[in-house]
Amino acid sequence: MKPFAFVFPGQGSQSVGMLDAWGDHPVVLEALQEASDALGEDLAKLIKGGPKEALALTTNTQPVMLVAAVAAYRVWMAETGVAPSAVAGHSLGEYSALVAAGVLTLAQATPLVRFRAQAMQQAVPVGVGAMAAILGMEATKVIAGCAEVTRGFGEDSAEVVEAVNFNDPAQTVIAGSKTAVEKACEVLKANGAKRALPLPVSAPFHSSLMKPAADRLREKLESVEFSPPQIVLINNIDVAVEVDADRIRDALYRQAFGPVRWVECVQAIKARGLTAIVECGPGKVLAGMVKRIDPELSGMALLDPASLADVKTVLLGAEHE
Repeated sequence: MKPFAFVFPGQGSQSVGMLDAWGDHPVVLEALQEASDALGEDLAKLIKGGPKEALALTTNTQPVMLVAAVAAYRVWMAETGVAPSAVAGHSLGEYSALVAAGVLTLAQATPLVRFRAQAMQQAVPVGVGAMAAILGMEATKVIAGCAEVTRGFGEDSAEVVEAVNFNDPAQTVIAGSKTAVEKACEVLKANGAKRALPLPVSAPFHSSLMKPAADRLREKLESVEFSPPQIVLINNIDVAVEVDADRIRDALYRQAFGPVRWVECVQAIKARGLTAIVECGPGKVLAGMVKRIDPELSGMALLDPASLADVKTVLLGAEHE
């Protein structure tokens, strides 16, 4: 058996019907019921029927991505009983990782991410903030370009743009006020970036503009009981393994308005001797990033029964097919 890590996706991988392939799998239905009961809302209906616009609202995206990822993880555990050696999550995905590691229950995490989403959306009204993916440029140059643009608006200006997601060596996401993000896209392209793609998001996640949301989240986190992690969890704000509940809470607070250091998270997984990384939940975005971060690593996706069978064969051998 190969030792392996599981990683969990954030916003952007949601789609209408994303759990359909599981059919009536009892573990998936149970997870949906648990999360729906905790929210007092039928998440199964929302995931199955959408519409797409409703799923894309961050207040819905965060709970549905959480439950979809946790459902896939629970299917894996129910069918194999083999836990990963480490877990991590990209942005929101860290909450799925916390559930997988036993720090939070799904019933605790679902209302928590809904609260987080509401606080984020209220901190910056729709249309005021923006995000964009900068492709084909080193992260250090993206950071320098954002700093240059922010300085250009003057010290007292509310216009700000920052590098917020370090996704792979040639892809960095920027976020901030809409005007500053648009200006940064122009400047970074002029400085040699291959592309600057505006992202279809409703708030400038992980930027300093999210600080008011983070402050509200910090209060909320104090009221939630955390259990000790049962699996090594590498957080994405410090690329650190924390076991103390208060330190985990503090990392989640800072993560709301600080950058996602994903490249370093994947490197930290490799440093633990784990070369197989499985993205657990809808989409294959993180699995694709794994190879671009380090060609020696293998990235796989576990999002439906067919991919589950593939992952079992690769990680556990033929006897688990």
